[in-house]
Amino acid sequence: MLTLRLATSADAPAVFELIRALADYENLTHEVVGSAELLAEHLGGVGLGPAEQHRPLVEALLAEVDQQIIGFALFFGNYSTFLTQPGIYLEDLFVQPAYRGQGIGRALLSALAKLALERNCGRLEWNVLDWNEPAIAFYERIGARILPDWRTCRVTGAAIAHLANQTQPL
Repeated sequence: MLTLRLATSADAPAVFELIRALADYENLTHEVVGSAELLAEHLGGVGLGPAEQHRPLVEALLAEVDQQIIGFALFFGNYSTFLTQPGIYLEDLFVQPAYRGQGIGRALLSALAKLALERNCGRLEWNVLDWNEPAIAFYERIGARILPDWRTCRVTGAAIAHLANQTQPL
């Protein structure tokens, strides 16, 4: 029996193991440099200031079968200036291979779409690797539009510090 629920910081070790499995599937294991401890902090909320409440930096929907976490959808809020509405960005969607083809990925996305509606979000979006044809086909079947004209831009690690230290106008 499938159960979906929001993750808590206590779920971080199990979610982090699934993140490692996702990285292995995508041949990106070498890029996993985080930790379950940091994920727990981010799921549990970080302080925004002394008088403000804690809020999570990320959230995750978990898929469980027999009280075992077998999939997740990790997401966070974003904002559309064109729509002037909040949105949800899905960072990762993963279901263990033994449980694929049973509608679990669709159930996670459906639950995330319901959450987007509850939060009055104008869009739900994510990226997909261009070589991942099974995922692309699945996303198109559920009604997602793959945007051909957009490319992800990313600055990480030392490049962030380098960019932050740029004081000259371009």
